[in-house]
Amino acid sequence: MTIQQEVESILAALGVPAAATTKGELTVRTPITGEVIAQIPTITAEAAQKAIAQAHAAYLEWRNVPAPRRGELIRILGEELRANIEPLGRLVTIETGKLLSEGHGEVQEMIDICTFAAGLSRQLAGLTVPSERSKHRMMETWHPLGVVGVISAFNFPVAVWSWNAALALVCGDAVVWKPSEKTPLTALATQAIFERAAKKFGNIPVGLATLLIGDAKVGEQLVDSPLIPLVSATGSTAMGRAVAPKLAARFAKAILELGGNNAAIVAPTADLDLTLRAIAFSAMGTAGQRCTTLRRLIVHESVYDKLVPQLKKVYGSVVVGDPGAQGTLVGPLIDERSFNAMQKSLEEARSAGATITGGERVFTANPGTANPEAFYVRPALVEISSQAEVVKRETFAPILYVLKYTGFTDALALHNDVPQGLSSSIFTMNLREAELFLSATGSDCGIANVNIGTSGAEIGGAFGGEKETGGGRESGSDAWKQYMRRATNTINYGTDLPLAQGVSFDIS
Repeated sequence: MTIQQEVESILAALGVPAAATTKGELTVRTPITGEVIAQIPTITAEAAQKAIAQAHAAYLEWRNVPAPRRGELIRILGEELRANIEPLGRLVTIETGKLLSEGHGEVQEMIDICTFAAGLSRQLAGLTVPSERSKHRMMETWHPLGVVGVISAFNFPVAVWSWNAALALVCGDAVVWKPSEKTPLTALATQAIFERAAKKFGNIPVGLATLLIGDAKVGEQLVDSPLIPLVSATGSTAMGRAVAPKLAARFAKAILELGGNNAAIVAPTADLDLTLRAIAFSAMGTAGQRCTTLRRLIVHESVYDKLVPQLKKVYGSVVVGDPGAQGTLVGPLIDERSFNAMQKSLEEARSAGATITGGERVFTANPGTANPEAFYVRPALVEISSQAEVVKRETFAPILYVLKYTGFTDALALHNDVPQGLSSSIFTMNLREAELFLSATGSDCGIANVNIGTSGAEIGGAFGGEKETGGGRESGSDAWKQYMRRATNTINYGTDLPLAQGVSFDIS
């Protein structure tokens, strides 16, 4: 069976009609072989506007459904995803080039956020606040916000939608989703799964969760529409720079998940065996195409010569190839553009005096990987003496820059001296170092870990970062508050009308 035949079989099993993937102007390739696997029709500007208006009408109806009842829809969605974890996970692998375990893991994230959101539907609570006025009660309440626009990236083609959609729908909002043009098949499959869940739930408004497949102009419509009060956008910092001012101009909310240039500090007391394993996954998992990928390693001079040779050995022996094959740890880059960006950064690092291990294109015996449209690379380990400009810039590929430090203050300065601020970690058995790293004077990132890598965040915690990462938060903790509007309420249950702050205004 060819990959295209397998894709057709998976889509049919997931409920996507063949007509939706055989005729259209958007060409879809699998990075595994580079071959074309589908032709997808895209939406027109006029149809997109109608879909947004329909979503707004759906929101006006959905906001009146009790939150625990809304949670029931998400619970059913989680069940549907659990029943389809194998085919949807495999489709994620085919469309993104992730390892099969990572494809399944992404669907598991969707299931987990559905579980979280279903429970949350009974906890969307505000506060009761003491009033300074006698016989007054002050409280805050949370209400549905409106239509939420979701713009997702190729590297997590379905999990990011679920992080937003599960919370938004439980909060009483409608959702309009613009997926990456590189991964529309997983979006179509997810939409079909949602529609099955909605049918089982019964009687949901038409347009409550809408999928719009198209180019960047579709995303611009979400950003510009006055009917969309919140846009959650995942992508590059450049994309965020374009999106944020437009949203600010119309006073809309933004959840921006942008670039990451994540670092780990390896202290003298680090457990080097644990550290080596954590670095390997954080730096090479998903072929370096995670926003939380480890891109900078800051190693104390006393352990540098112990750790780095071991890393070089791992980098030289790791299996690069078909992500569906047993034993493979590194799959392909998404496309030629990513490969060229990687090579350009490596050349810049070489010009800055770096020593590079790996980074070359790999052709394996796996079927199709000699295809000029498939781009496999050996992960690159780049030893560099200073944090040059290329090190401060995120390259979305498996490049790990390795720097040496002497004092812990210097390590923290190196760590924070980049424009991005997503994820970070430290490997140490020194309690003071660990606590300092997590303190206000330590890591300036939204995620800071001790003795684990920078990637692999759980849905229970709020996900997001600072500085050029955008400042947004998705998934767990109290991220749900972004999808709702807050009202402060004061109730007078007495017969007098005292004013706050002792103000006197007597008209008698």
